[in-house]
Amino acid sequence: MIDSPAWQNVKNALNKQDYCWLVTGAAGFIGSHLVEKLLKLGQRVVGVDNFSTGHVANLDEVKSTVGSSWKNFRLIEGDLSFIEVSTEAVRGVDFVLHQAALGSVPRSIADPLPTHQANVNGMLNMLIASENAKARRFVYASSSSVYGDEASLPKKEVLIGKPLSPYAASKQINEIYAHVFSSCYKLETIGLRYFNVFGPRQDPDGPYAAVIPKWLSAMISETPCTIYGSGGISRDFCYVDNVVQANILGALTQSPESINRVYNVAFGKETTLADLHSMLVGELSKHKGHTPIHSEPTYGHPRPGDIEHSLADISLAQKLLGYQPTHSLAQGMMEYVGWYTHHE
Repeated sequence: MIDSPAWQNVKNALNKQDYCWLVTGAAGFIGSHLVEKLLKLGQRVVGVDNFSTGHVANLDEVKSTVGSSWKNFRLIEGDLSFIEVSTEAVRGVDFVLHQAALGSVPRSIADPLPTHQANVNGMLNMLIASENAKARRFVYASSSSVYGDEASLPKKEVLIGKPLSPYAASKQINEIYAHVFSSCYKLETIGLRYFNVFGPRQDPDGPYAAVIPKWLSAMISETPCTIYGSGGISRDFCYVDNVVQANILGALTQSPESINRVYNVAFGKETTLADLHSMLVGELSKHKGHTPIHSEPTYGHPRPGDIEHSLADISLAQKLLGYQPTHSLAQGMMEYVGWYTHHE
């Protein structure tokens, strides 16, 4: 887990320079990790969250972790689908890290309107507010779901397909709006297409939980895990520390060539769901004597909107941002399972 020169240089620079950052979705999984890292680097942070999927407990954990630096954090509770909230949140901010969204492909298929309101209306309001406030840069969370029905592997940023769900459509619209604002209003934007992010504070509960926390919770409760479709379905799993790195690198890159682009953020290696299940069983057994009784998964029908395989080409982010993942799936899983078993 060696930092890239670019990531180390950015951290060293931030320890000497005080900026004000806005993190939307600050009480969420990824947002809370960004808040934590920025506070540890001596930055001032404004967070905004409507707590529809975020949790106060996430911010409580950040508070206990960062100690006296917590005084540099200010929380705004509000919904970004209202322009007034976005305007208040971005006032006086140097950099915007826009993470707030309503995730989950199945959720968006079951009820597309909330996904559009949160992901499209919220994004547009944040772009307008950021441009009006003359923020230095706007970094936003996109998704690997924008690749849709484009089957080629690995996924390259220049080639996307038709979206397969309302969630994927909302993320494609985000990228279109970011391009329009960068060309019409000169707002500097950087989009990050996340691939299957996992790590501490990721919610394991509910029908739309991500696969790793959901399976981990099931194993601990001795419940069989369900694989939808074939065990050969594969994903490019990315530990949350890698995502934090990409956001901050994107905000601070000085190369004109790197700005107003979209980048894949992943580890760059695919893992089948069958192999993922075996890895989780093995890692969990190392902690507190856990030995899951139900070590064999069950199988269900493929879910609408899901793709068969996902693998990112991360060479563009490596070349232009200096991005270099610090955690593989195995390294991230070791940290995450350790955290999870400590907090269960």
